[in-house]
Amino acid sequence: MSTSLRQTFCLALVLGFIPSGVATSFALPLPTPPPQAAAQDSLYKRLGGYDALAAVTDEFIGRLATDPKEGRFFVGLSTDSKVRVRQHVVDFLCVASGGPCKYTGRDMVTAHTGLGITEEDWSIAVKALQETLNKFKVPDREQQDVINAVAPLKSQIVGR
Repeated sequence: MSTSLRQTFCLALVLGFIPSGVATSFALPLPTPPPQAAAQDSLYKRLGGYDALAAVTDEFIGRLATDPKEGRFFVGLSTDSKVRVRQHVVDFLCVASGGPCKYTGRDMVTAHTGLGITEEDWSIAVKALQETLNKFKVPDREQQDVINAVAPLKSQIVGR
């Protein structure tokens, strides 16, 4: 998996970064469909559906929120804001992977303008994402498919 594609998915997941009060850790393995079904199923289904996306999101956000550099993006949001942003991330991933959700959040440029997300921030988030996906034993094919689905977003997120 290329670094730039991993980087794109990583910050796309964050969508404005979710505070630590929302992040919880789940140890749910993502289900792996039979090989014949995987070729026909949507990425959403191959990833394990809504609950699996929510669990991965929570773990990933927890990693970012506790990171010494990335934690700054999680300061100052109310509990309600934390919950709303987290839901936007889950819905965004659901839609991006072909699921039945509807994303109602802001576009990527609007959501990230003023945050000052740097290449270093992106790299830290990529590492956190990779560790999260590996923890949940997401197969390489699915990791690559998710990254390919959101790869074009990097330019709308970094440097805004």
